[in-house]
Amino acid sequence: MKDTIKMVAALVIFATVACVGLAFVYEGTKPVIAERAKADLDAALKEIFPDADTFDAIEGLSGGDPAVKFNAAYSAKKGGQVSGVAIQAASGGFNGDITVLVGIASDGAITGVKILANTETPGLGANAAKESYFVNKDNGITFYGQFKGMAATDNITVQKDGGKVAAITAATITSRAVSLVVRETVQAGAAWLAAARRAEGGT
Repeated sequence: MKDTIKMVAALVIFATVACVGLAFVYEGTKPVIAERAKADLDAALKEIFPDADTFDAIEGLSGGDPAVKFNAAYSAKKGGQVSGVAIQAASGGFNGDITVLVGIASDGAITGVKILANTETPGLGANAAKESYFVNKDNGITFYGQFKGMAATDNITVQKDGGKVAAITAATITSRAVSLVVRETVQAGAAWLAAARRAEGGT
């Protein structure tokens, strides 16, 4: 009996020490992780809006589909004038949430799409973010690259569902999830840009 108590006590102490150690490691690495995430986001913003001078945070943007979570939004400005909006949003893929950054120009056209995070299956859904995975190899168009130039008026759904988006082979769920995020963000972005133009006295 005493041996059992000693063993249980030892396990409790070991578990407590391990938990405390992990907490210290997490607290120590959290700033580094946050800094890396910000650097990745800044690079992605400049990639989809290379001519922008600044990116200002926007509050309150959301879409109409509850399956898409809007995480952040930024107005892209060049010379003090709004040239577009970038929206970071996520939706559930095959293995978890897929986080996507979508840029929408002032004319409503998509300037670029960047997959920021995903846990999809390597060789299948993970191809959504790969620069070497082409849906049109002859023209060098990647899965995420095909969205560039599309607008809210386009049918941004996979071809299997009657839309314009070429799906990733054997990864329809991932393709649908990304298409949904892009569709919701471009609609919200176009609406925000139209409101911004009206506020500035434009049409």
